[in-house]
Amino acid sequence: MTEQGYSVAVVGATGAVGQEMLKVLAERSFPVRELRPLASARSAGKHVEFKGRDYVVQELTDDSFAGVQVALFSAGGKVSEQFCPVAARAGAVCIDNTNAFRMDPAVPLVVPEVNAHVIPSHKGIIANPNCSTIQMVVVLKPLHDAARIRRVVVSTYQATSGAGKKAMDELFQQTTDLISGREHPPKVFPHRIAFNIIPQIDVFLENGYTKEEMKMVNETKKIMEDQSIRVTATTVRVPVFYGHSEAVNVETERKLSAAEARELLGKAPGVKVVDDPVNRRYPMPIDAAGQDDTLVGRIREDISIENGLNLWITADNIRKGAATNAVQIAEILVRENLL
Repeated sequence: MTEQGYSVAVVGATGAVGQEMLKVLAERSFPVRELRPLASARSAGKHVEFKGRDYVVQELTDDSFAGVQVALFSAGGKVSEQFCPVAARAGAVCIDNTNAFRMDPAVPLVVPEVNAHVIPSHKGIIANPNCSTIQMVVVLKPLHDAARIRRVVVSTYQATSGAGKKAMDELFQQTTDLISGREHPPKVFPHRIAFNIIPQIDVFLENGYTKEEMKMVNETKKIMEDQSIRVTATTVRVPVFYGHSEAVNVETERKLSAAEARELLGKAPGVKVVDDPVNRRYPMPIDAAGQDDTLVGRIREDISIENGLNLWITADNIRKGAATNAVQIAEILVRENLL
């Protein structure tokens, strides 16, 4: 670090998550000395704004990382597979928002509120988990520490922003066209998303689960550092722009009352309890949008099993589910002198 701060590259700077990364870096006053916005040749030459200043986006090449100390990646798995090792060899610490390295045993998979202690083990690459996994484990961690979670059953209600800007545009245009009596065939999603829900995110695997569902299964175990936790997931796309929601059922080794769970979650970092059903207060995507906290409510005991809880969890998938989580990791690298 120089006196003025760090050289920071944002790969995929023109995308939805890349744009949010720039915003979060500014909001959280990350010590940026030099900003290097990078993207494909197609997007090179475009302009992005950071702290009131205009920056020209540069083409991503093997020479892009000279002098860079932190590289935030959100340009797709193939880009990360190719360029994260290049950036790491150049001396940068890569915080990768794709699926490229998440299950690599040599790469830490990090949610700062849950397992920040694994960050120092990095070898130049740190993986940012899947957005739906991040918000779930932030809530599960204090419950697991108190009563040890045996099993998790999760059904997600995921916003279109999780599939990128073109997906959000498709929802907007389909909705407008359908209201006007026009058809708008799907291009991004396998079916119409407007006024519909699609129980498929990513491709189906041989076991009948989708890739997104298995991400939640495998990433949860790795982040929580407990392979004995049984996890099953159903991931669903809903016609919402921002904010993933999840209905989560947990079975614990020791019984937790709803009141005890509320107390634990009320003290948990990065978690905000919104649980007042009498006054119709519970987490909703419109409330989570723009926030960094993960909201949890509808906390109640499962009447079908002895040691069970039901939870409703909502978070901004572009912020805590991607950009904010990555910047939080970078902040720890700075704080712990790991750059």
